[in-house]
Amino acid sequence: MDNITKKVKEEIERGWIGPDKSCPYHPCHFTGQDCTFCYCPFYPCHDEDLGQILRSKRGSDVWDCSYCLFIHRQETGKFVMSEIKRMGITEPKDPRMKSILTEAKARYFRKGRSMMVLGATSDAGKSIAVVAICRILHKRGYLVSPFKSQNMSLNSKVTRRGFEVAMIQTIQSKAAGLRNPDQYMNPILLKPKGDTISQVIVEGEPYGDFNVKDYYGKFVTGPGAEIVERNIEFLKKRYDAVVMEGAGSPAEINIYDKDIANIGAAKIADAPCILIVNVEWGGAFAYAVGTVKLIPEEDRGRIKGIILNNIRGDISRMAPGAKELEKILGIPVLGMVPHIGLELPLEDSETLRGMKSKGTGSMVISVVRLPRIANFTDLDPLFMEDTTVKFITEPEELEGTGAIVIPGTKNTVNDLMWMKEKGLDKAIKDLKGKVPILGICGGYQMMGLALEDPNGIEGPRGTVDGLGLFDNITRWNENNKKTIQDEGVFIRTGEPVTGYEVHMGDTEIREEPLFRIERFTGDETEGSFREKEMLFGTYIHGVLEKPSFRRFFLSFVKGGEGILSTSPPKDYDDLIEENIEKLASAFESNMDMEELMKILEGER
Repeated sequence: MDNITKKVKEEIERGWIGPDKSCPYHPCHFTGQDCTFCYCPFYPCHDEDLGQILRSKRGSDVWDCSYCLFIHRQETGKFVMSEIKRMGITEPKDPRMKSILTEAKARYFRKGRSMMVLGATSDAGKSIAVVAICRILHKRGYLVSPFKSQNMSLNSKVTRRGFEVAMIQTIQSKAAGLRNPDQYMNPILLKPKGDTISQVIVEGEPYGDFNVKDYYGKFVTGPGAEIVERNIEFLKKRYDAVVMEGAGSPAEINIYDKDIANIGAAKIADAPCILIVNVEWGGAFAYAVGTVKLIPEEDRGRIKGIILNNIRGDISRMAPGAKELEKILGIPVLGMVPHIGLELPLEDSETLRGMKSKGTGSMVISVVRLPRIANFTDLDPLFMEDTTVKFITEPEELEGTGAIVIPGTKNTVNDLMWMKEKGLDKAIKDLKGKVPILGICGGYQMMGLALEDPNGIEGPRGTVDGLGLFDNITRWNENNKKTIQDEGVFIRTGEPVTGYEVHMGDTEIREEPLFRIERFTGDETEGSFREKEMLFGTYIHGVLEKPSFRRFFLSFVKGGEGILSTSPPKDYDDLIEENIEKLASAFESNMDMEELMKILEGER
């Protein structure tokens, strides 16, 4: 507290500064934030709209306002400082500070509104519509948060505090101008483990494994709705707008009474809904009418608009049908959005179904299409280069490959056994020293000498021989998971590397490391590297996003020798930002924005 008091006194002496773009951490919360009070002058305010009491590791109660953004709103920061100066306050502990907070809340605090994007089908474009709307609202001055109550995806990412959320919510968060996503934006994450079992992640942490029957019969009807409600309320207290995304279709009549992902979540949030339809699939008008008609009559009124999405060719040809759709349903068509060529991370492994390859570049990269493949968005930065990425499941498909990537997996041991059944293990080992091989997370674990699992956490109890490409040994001694963000340097070049770890098992490393990772407790080395045999292994997801390591790996690929001297390297984050802007522009110019804003503000 003494340190906070000292810092606030310094801030008071300095006066109002607004956004501090000279700060190396700007923006630490959201683009355009007010930086006058980096240390809050009201701490601890004990206002439950702004923070909460938490139990510390030492067993004492502490006031936690780490997620509060109120003091960083420009109107709040400016008003608070002007009142401090007007009253001649020089000490943060001055009792008049309480009245300033009361007045600031009365003027500037209000619970945010919510809006939900539903899809007539899976892959209708819900995710990208939320991306677009978040960016549009952000550019109009709103403080915005994405939200998806329930997401099923093996593509997850780790937040700054080590919580796990679905990858797409991190992209939506970026579109909203937020520096970091939080677990509140995706409170329930389902990670399929095979068959009908999924690991349930609640507010970023493992909660338990459920089959379909128990998930809907015990979890959804038990804690599920309360989890959704408390997270929606949390976000509404901190943001002007919460843009919600549904899951699958809202008209699943077999589970409608147990829904907490679509209309059920909208009712909890009291959110108006927009229905988006993928025109490219055909039958768009039937999908729209059928979806609305299957929703119980008492809930249909929540649907305030329809977006016809992904239209190829002349958009105007859809206009007559759109007018007829409005007559049939009495719901306005807010927009007709053209097909937009985008390079954004894929939502889940269903998008890989039937995909044999992507790209037409000269460097051929073979990716093992594991049955339980996870975090395959690690591969996306490869598409920025002169590559053809092949997804392989048979040994003969490795013929002519220039490199191999063994990606992450939800179950390392079982997927390694699958590779052995296919003969892929032998085919990969035969290419050792001939082509570069990169293992990421579970793929990295497979590259070691052995995988020891005495408790059967990943599969059969006991020890399974690895590929033997590294001398490492991975052990699963406890059913715990490591989730952490990584930031450091690629040892070879000293250039930055960033990413995150999401894995179980600990690896005893007996190889030359790849990276030096910065930790509060001191730097650590990470990964394994055998240059002569062109072997690379790391736990870091997102390791290819920075150009330094990506291009170093590709320089070993046949046809990639001169890659460092060709086109200038590009950071993957820059590509994502370009695509967000492109997407938002297309939506904004093809929608009735006035009507959309009225829906958000509750005027429709």
